[in-house]
Amino acid sequence: MDNWRKSSYSGPGDGNECVEMSTTPTHTAVRDSKAPTRAILTFPAGAFGAFVGALKSSRSASPR
Repeated sequence: MDNWRKSSYSGPGDGNECVEMSTTPTHTAVRDSKAPTRAILTFPAGAFGAFVGALKSSRSASPR
């Protein structure tokens, strides 16, 4: 995975506290932008979409 990119939400100030993503037609990889040479999580393409959907769902269901 060579083409790493940060979220568009990574602005000045907290741009160093973000994850980076790299995609291929079959996989999505995620790494910590502060430690890019450390562990990388790799998901099959369909599983990553389900993972993000579950995060969004659990976030909206959490009491604030």
